[in-house]
Amino acid sequence: MSLSISILGAGSWGTALAVQAARNGCQTLLWSHNPSHVASIAKDKVNQRYLPDIKLPNTLSVTDSLEAVAQFSPIILISVPSHAFKDTLIKLKPFLNKDSKIAWATKGFNPDDGLLLNNIVENTLPNNKQIAVLSGPTFAQEVATGLPTAITVASAYPDFSEQLANILHNQRFRTYTSTDIIGVQVGGAVKNVLAIAAGIADGLGFGANTRAALITRGLQEIIRLGTHLGGQADTFMGLAGLGDLLLTCTDNQSRNRRFGLALGQGKAREDIVKEIGQEIEGVSAARETYLLATKHNIDMPITEQTYKVLYENLDPLIAVQNLLGRHQKAE
Repeated sequence: MSLSISILGAGSWGTALAVQAARNGCQTLLWSHNPSHVASIAKDKVNQRYLPDIKLPNTLSVTDSLEAVAQFSPIILISVPSHAFKDTLIKLKPFLNKDSKIAWATKGFNPDDGLLLNNIVENTLPNNKQIAVLSGPTFAQEVATGLPTAITVASAYPDFSEQLANILHNQRFRTYTSTDIIGVQVGGAVKNVLAIAAGIADGLGFGANTRAALITRGLQEIIRLGTHLGGQADTFMGLAGLGDLLLTCTDNQSRNRRFGLALGQGKAREDIVKEIGQEIEGVSAARETYLLATKHNIDMPITEQTYKVLYENLDPLIAVQNLLGRHQKAE
């Protein structure tokens, strides 16, 4: 029997994952909540809005029906923005059965309460035990183009993580498996906050030394929060931790880095959001990460200053000066 997968979210990342699976010979169904977007993709065999240069394989079809999603495959991979994640699960739930397996490539926390997304899945879909998360240093355009990429698939169910890995893995897309579902999620969420911080520093003209310091100290913030929440320290030195952090802090394909860069250059927040035109996950993640750090009394100074820039209108230059002015201590 040939493999199949349903992917929810026809943005750039969901589409790239759908293209990857379909190119591997997997029967793939891509879902969008927008009927006109679905009609456009079906007509052109291209996602003109998000990946206009990528022709979609014939093994990839599209739908706006969640019932069709559940019927098409027992494997469902969710790639919607974090703010839409819970609502998507709730709408999908009536069509699922106990054999449906749920994975997600969404990065971030639940905005209502700061919960990790595995908690949202477990609370919303208690009958669907087999869950997994995909994360790592990946830009959608490069995956869709076929440039070499590596990701992590984490699950407490090794058979499921292997199944997902096999759907996506080929000579240009390497998949590693993990059991650390918490650590993989924390790395994927918090790195977006630090990418905004790195962008701000570069926008202010502070150069490579500052960027390297922010990445290195930012990694320590991820480790402190992640291990406190139950993640494994080794995870944060791998693809879903350091790898993803380096990617988003140093390359302008990162929307979060570009957002911070523009803030550091003095551009208005509303104008930046309009110019980028896609979800900037680090903006909400900054609030959620800061509140988690405060709740658990975890020292995350870069996250704190980024939060204050975004939500308390702190001048970015003062935020960096606040970081540099902290008490001297041993590393």
